[in-house]
Amino acid sequence: MESAVGQRGRDGGSQRRSPLDVIMSQIRRKRSASDRKPLGRFLSRTSDRTGTPEDAESENKGRSPGAAASVENEREAGWGRVSVFLQKLGKKADSRILSLANCDLTATDLLELASLLQFLPQLEEMDVSWNELIGGSLTTLTSHLQHVSRIRTLKLCSCRLNADDVAALGEALTSVPLLELLDLSWNSSVGGGSLQGLLGRLPPSLRELHLVACQLTALDAAALGELMAILPKICVLDVSCNPEFTQEAEGGGFGELASSLSHTVSLTTLRLQACGLTADSLYALGNSLRCLPSLRELDLSRNRGLVGGLDRLTFHLPHITHLESLDLHLCCLRHADLDALLQALPSLTALSELNLSSNKVVGGGVHELVSVLPLSQMRRLPLNNCKLNEESFTALSLVVPYLRSVDVSWCKVVGGRLPLLLDALQPSVILELRLSSCSLTTDDLRHLADVCRRGSVSSLRVLDLSYNSSVGDAGWAALFAAGGLGSLEEADISLRPMTSAPCSAWLPALLGSLPRMPALARLAMQRWTVGSQEGRQLQYSVKNRNIQLEWDPEVTDGKTSGQEESQPEE
Repeated sequence: MESAVGQRGRDGGSQRRSPLDVIMSQIRRKRSASDRKPLGRFLSRTSDRTGTPEDAESENKGRSPGAAASVENEREAGWGRVSVFLQKLGKKADSRILSLANCDLTATDLLELASLLQFLPQLEEMDVSWNELIGGSLTTLTSHLQHVSRIRTLKLCSCRLNADDVAALGEALTSVPLLELLDLSWNSSVGGGSLQGLLGRLPPSLRELHLVACQLTALDAAALGELMAILPKICVLDVSCNPEFTQEAEGGGFGELASSLSHTVSLTTLRLQACGLTADSLYALGNSLRCLPSLRELDLSRNRGLVGGLDRLTFHLPHITHLESLDLHLCCLRHADLDALLQALPSLTALSELNLSSNKVVGGGVHELVSVLPLSQMRRLPLNNCKLNEESFTALSLVVPYLRSVDVSWCKVVGGRLPLLLDALQPSVILELRLSSCSLTTDDLRHLADVCRRGSVSSLRVLDLSYNSSVGDAGWAALFAAGGLGSLEEADISLRPMTSAPCSAWLPALLGSLPRMPALARLAMQRWTVGSQEGRQLQYSVKNRNIQLEWDPEVTDGKTSGQEESQPEE
């Protein structure tokens, strides 16, 4: 299960572009659009090819032939305008889904889109996220939402919405009574008062509310608390990355929200990542959690203030009998916290994902952890940056056969001992293998090559071997020559920053392996250097197979420097 925080990094929208980049993108798009002729009524009207609405026949019942023909012609012309508009943006028309994220939309584009909503009466999903130029002009769109009253999903992430935009959206929510998902994440002006005018107008049909990184305040938390009681169907609440959210203030705060959660009996997912939670916050939260029988996912990660107070939560965990995912990574846990968690884990019989990564104390307690987990149900147990020791690494091999994702990145004990982990992997089970900065050796990669050759990782989709400069050319060559990675979608073999090394010795093996990896969509090999001719051959090979290459072609051949390795957040 993945929060919007993680999604932001992969969507590409998290990288802010310069004004020049946006302007040039607009010019290129409008130039390409001018070369196209309007499709108009010559577009195919079959729903399986264009997504054209299929309810024309039912709407025309009872009309005279002339009137029905007029309505049909108007609908056809309107659908043609929709198709032409979307074609300008490189999108295909669909009568039910409108996805315009990362399209460099301007206020003018938004106005044109609003005028086209009347031709999309069956629209159910609208996503205009990561279009920062539409901030301040949302009212041009919201004033036409009555034309898409069937809409169930509305996403407006990172659009630089201001207070007026939020107010306009609030006024328009009555036009979409079937709304089930609202995502306003990464709009900093949503918090600080603007949100409170919106909350009271949310329809009771709402099932998911995402407010990640909206600069929510304690007063916003109190307002959310009042709202929870009138949203009987709410299943997902994500207010991650709002560090002031749990600070108490005059007029209420997080305490009101925490206590109100006891009324949200349908809640399945609660994400409070990086919200400034403290031990006192856990006390208020814990009393409500025991009243949430449907809760499946609980994310409290990146809350350093929890240190030493986890027992205030673990006391209530046994009451959440259906909990499947618990995330406590980067919480600065202490031995007392780990002991409290170990006592509660045997009661969580449905648990399949437990994230304790970036907590150093966990490195010495893996044996105890494995002894209380429901091993056959576990699918994810990331232990990256946990300072594993030899005993812990050996204990981990007991749960590895059941895991779909294995992540022991930044654990130096892995180097030279990788065969112990690899021999425990089960074919068709393991999907992700992350071994970044593990001090791997050439023999480690040779053993990985043998495992690939046997078909033990035939279902592997993600392989991260980055920051392992200690592997020799023979190791890389053996891995790529082995085959057995037909399902691989992402591979990362990058070197650490401020270093470089030549890859000419094993590049032919890599190029020869690409036809045997038909699913590969992303290949990261930053800071590896090649000659100019080899570089062109590499770029041609990946382009010919539609593989996204992350590489530094401007780096010249050189030897690995002795710069210190950057460390992950602790």
